[in-house]
Amino acid sequence: MSKIRIWQIGLLLFIVAVWHVLTVPGLVPPMMFDNDSQAAFFFGEPLKVAGRIWDWFVVDADIYKHLWVTLVETLLAFAIGSGFGLVFGLWLALAPTVSAVLDPFIKAMNSMPRIILAPIFSVWFGLGIASKVALGVTLVFFIVFFNVYQGVKEVSPVVLANARMLGANQKQLLRHVYLPSATSWVFSSLHTSVGMAFVGAVVGEYLGSAQGVGYLILQAEGTFDINTVMAGIVVLTAFALVLDALVGRIEKRLMKWQPKAGETEKL
Repeated sequence: MSKIRIWQIGLLLFIVAVWHVLTVPGLVPPMMFDNDSQAAFFFGEPLKVAGRIWDWFVVDADIYKHLWVTLVETLLAFAIGSGFGLVFGLWLALAPTVSAVLDPFIKAMNSMPRIILAPIFSVWFGLGIASKVALGVTLVFFIVFFNVYQGVKEVSPVVLANARMLGANQKQLLRHVYLPSATSWVFSSLHTSVGMAFVGAVVGEYLGSAQGVGYLILQAEGTFDINTVMAGIVVLTAFALVLDALVGRIEKRLMKWQPKAGETEKL
């Protein structure tokens, strides 16, 4: 285990320990709150949060259907939003006239707070998976789109000129010049997009759903069960990190051709 990983685990344990000390009645004198129990009411207790997660996954084993729904919504939003963002980013970057015409419309749509579209999508697509996926797509699309667009625009003119001198056509330029240039930008956007896809799924479940982790959190909020709310947040965060790690693994496989920072300095 690397030193960095040890420090990360140590920091996590320290945060949980501080959380435990501040929320368990009687361990510290009340400061911001009138009595010991108020801190636990507002922030939950880590041991009870862990117990709730244990019940979800082991004792009752009733979270799997909810987690499956949220993961399906997230993955569909992530895949569809990333695919459309990649295609449209490449297209507009290589079509300057079309890009100039659509520029104010794209900026207007990007500046719109997409969360307000959730009720509209619920009316259009119903309360099933489709409305959650649609919201997630709008959140993911622009992140990938702008990164791909910028990545293609950042292609070195010298490299383009040399490729054209060697007789490369537009298809070959796309495959061997534009796509490799945009790849690092794409993966940079995908790491952010994973979290945004989860946001779209959970917000959609908040506004109308009978299943999903967001639905469980909403039900717990209605009864002021902060421990269940925190347990839901922990579960969603853990799975977002797992998806981000998978994206990182794919990135390492596809970016083997790119020299590392240390190797570049040696060259």
